[in-house]
Amino acid sequence: MLKTILVALDASGIAERVIESLNDLVLPKDGKVILCHVFPPPDSEMELPADRPHSESPALSYLHIEKQLQAYQAQLPVESEIELVTGDPAEEIIRLANIYKADLIVIGSRGLTGMNRIVQGSVSSQVVEEAHCSVMVVKPR
Repeated sequence: MLKTILVALDASGIAERVIESLNDLVLPKDGKVILCHVFPPPDSEMELPADRPHSESPALSYLHIEKQLQAYQAQLPVESEIELVTGDPAEEIIRLANIYKADLIVIGSRGLTGMNRIVQGSVSSQVVEEAHCSVMVVKPR
């Protein structure tokens, strides 16, 4: 039985589909869902030009993601927690799954193929390969 589910979400459009996929699972009343988001580590070597506007500050991005996860959390019929961490996405997802002793990891796939997949890598593929529990990969429509 799926008692603890780790749901890995990013800021892409696939996050909505990942949350929708939870509705297809039979969650026990005493089940638990952990919603997580992994922020990439800050690029300390990157210098930002002072004469141009910068994208969102890390603090604003963090607050935006936290609010989004809280909105998803309100939709869940079982107990849930939010985990916001920084690091390598696949490694952090697997680490959290181990900490919470997850029975299942639910993760989205951006559907990258060919050279894009080679260059950008596939977090979902790495999680499937290295996780110690089952992994459900939700694909874009």
